Amino acid sequence: MVLRRLLDRAKGGVHGRPADGGAGGHPAIDFAPCPGHQGATMAIPFPPISPEVFSVTLFGRTFALRWYALAYIAGILIGWRIARAAVLRPQLWRDRAAPMSVAQLEALMTWIILGIILGGRLGYVLFYKPLEYMADPLSVLRVWEGGMSFHGGFIGVVLAVLIFSWTQKLPLGSVSDSIALGVPPGLLLGRLANFVNAELWGRPTELPWGVVFPGEAAQTCAGIAAGACARHPSQLYEALLEGLVLGVVLIAMAFGGRALKRPWLVSGTFLSGYGIARFIVEFVRQPDAQFVSEGNPLGLALHWNGWGLTMGQLLSLPMVVVGVALVLWAARRR
Repeated sequence: MVLRRLLDRAKGGVHGRPADGGAGGHPAIDFAPCPGHQGATMAIPFPPISPEVFSVTLFGRTFALRWYALAYIAGILIGWRIARAAVLRPQLWRDRAAPMSVAQLEALMTWIILGIILGGRLGYVLFYKPLEYMADPLSVLRVWEGGMSFHGGFIGVVLAVLIFSWTQKLPLGSVSDSIALGVPPGLLLGRLANFVNAELWGRPTELPWGVVFPGEAAQTCAGIAAGACARHPSQLYEALLEGLVLGVVLIAMAFGGRALKRPWLVSGTFLSGYGIARFIVEFVRQPDAQFVSEGNPLGLALHWNGWGLTMGQLLSLPMVVVGVALVLWAARRR
């Protein structure tokens, strides 16, 4: 249980989605001094970046390639290349034998892509908006409207790896390690895309690196009657911790050390590392709107008298526990 009273008590708005209009596809913000919130005068204006790479109009309909979709594609390709580099180096593995062939890795990637998409969407529906989607079940299929959960996608990938390893009779621990190696780049690019989309921003802040995100939701902040509301760029915090730092640690362990010779060590490090990083960032990340109420301004999914955990923290704690257990177990294996 975590003492959430230490957090910024500002209610703030809800997670915003990219909006049309304004510079770069986002609505413009009046960056004026804000009485009672002096930090906004030192904050960083949201850069004029469009959430779309380009768009074309065919037969009266507009089709756009968004940075978020590109991040998914690039993240999967980079992850595949990292895993492939590890598989092609048998000396890195236990008994100098890679857990699978390059052909098997390529087949596994198809399973993983399905796991990411199906798990991510279903996870978002079940973890964050079950009642809303129960009222309109067909809206589950409208993935273009947004709504993906990392924890749901993670569960989808776990199931894909489990089923593929079992059917192909591959060593599960080492297969899991090879996939875990390639996940952080996708997290890094995905969080950067969240920033470009001006979504999943953090709580209001007076720190000089706070960002003035566009949109009515981002600019609806308690205690600020006029001027701009600056928020924590929590997407960038996650990109740094979950993507860059964790990725460097895992690659150093695998290619510079002997971690792959101990099955589950890399997987356990990824699980615990991601869980800890996400747990920490949740302290400054704006909660999902459905959890915010007059009696629960911090948006705690589990709370009692001001104490509690966000949904992101609740979902991350099991990852930390399982990850630490795997690390300890792998370290003791001969």
